Amino acid sequence: MFSIQNDKLKIAVQDVGAELCKITSVKHNTDFMWHADPNVWGSFAPNLFPIIGALKNDSYTFEGKTYTLPKHGFVRHNKAITLHKQTKNSLIFKLTSNTDTLKHYPFKFEFYISYTLNNNVLEVKHTIKNTDNKTMYFSVGGHPAFKCPVFENENYEDYVLEFEKEENSKRHLINMENGLISSKTEEVFNNPKKILLTHNLFNTDALVFKDTKSRKITLKSTKKGAIISVHFKGFPYLGIWAKPNGNFVCIEPWLGVADSETTNQKLEDKVGILSLASHKTFEAAYSIEIHNTHVV
Repeated sequence: MFSIQNDKLKIAVQDVGAELCKITSVKHNTDFMWHADPNVWGSFAPNLFPIIGALKNDSYTFEGKTYTLPKHGFVRHNKAITLHKQTKNSLIFKLTSNTDTLKHYPFKFEFYISYTLNNNVLEVKHTIKNTDNKTMYFSVGGHPAFKCPVFENENYEDYVLEFEKEENSKRHLINMENGLISSKTEEVFNNPKKILLTHNLFNTDALVFKDTKSRKITLKSTKKGAIISVHFKGFPYLGIWAKPNGNFVCIEPWLGVADSETTNQKLEDKVGILSLASHKTFEAAYSIEIHNTHVV
């Protein structure tokens, strides 16, 4: 495990999967991340690459060949990812394509995930380098799980997700049997800017949005005010999820989504897929802001 801190926050990142596992207030010792209870959901903040969500039959085709990939790709749980560089305020991890990745994903690449502390904000940046001689297709995103409730004498229902702008976006429903995006949508906003958190909100899996106007979401306590904001400029898709019995909520900025039920399973035709030309580099970052009232 690796850690860095400044005068406000301390973070820790696991070796396996380079998974962020702690954000803690230095002054108050308050933890803001879910504790990955294996009896509920045993992860903290998986890094999603080169796909997000499920594939139809866990497989896709590229140039006439069929490949298999697990849900959310192969960075999470990956022991081959290593610390590339550490500075006073940052940790950078690297995964290079290898014989194992090439069996499941026919592209040569370098994947970097960096965590940088600046005051009361943690920036999480994804950098993908296409080291192959052909165009590469991929998705990338985050899956951070935040403790909810954060403080004692609070309940899950004391929390809301407040969106930066007024929204009329509908959730795209997930087929519970195969994890694919169905053609059905559903209203979810209690008012134009808020979603009230309840455990049964996630009885039918994640809330998946494809067209929110907001690029900032704040987890707010009705008793303590704003706790955490996630800023995700440049990420067109959003997932919000928790286990129905889990005291956490995931705010997930995505560049890509799970397969639709009607997919032809061709990687280059996948909804939300990105393309990167040979020997080019792609970057995308989101940030987690811990509101000053809880760290100062």
